[in-house]
Amino acid sequence: MCMTDERITPDLQSRSFRFRPHQHIRSTAEFQRVYDRKASASDERLLVFVCESGRNYARLGLSVSRKHGGAVQRNRWKRILREAFRLTQAELPAVDLVIVPRLGKPVLAEAQASLVRLSKRASKRLG
Repeated sequence: MCMTDERITPDLQSRSFRFRPHQHIRSTAEFQRVYDRKASASDERLLVFVCESGRNYARLGLSVSRKHGGAVQRNRWKRILREAFRLTQAELPAVDLVIVPRLGKPVLAEAQASLVRLSKRASKRLG
């Protein structure tokens, strides 16, 4: 038995919110390429590094250090940042992003707003 939710607008139904494996930055070389480009922007929540990707979609890499606490706290940060990326990927420029969170408690709404604003600001520095 399949039920549809009529509250979801047709625009949202057609938009994919998935975070696919090809959207992950995983290798050390890819992280280093983004860091070496030195195009970044930050606020009180996040530090975002960007680099040209040559793709038509954004990719995400996360760097959450032990300063944020134990594994549980670090994994919470990563879950929040992945969710913020997943929900805002249509608004993000087609670049590789490496996100470094600042100290504090992770809040999804703040992470979403910062991610969109900072990724656009940093991508302008790519020239």
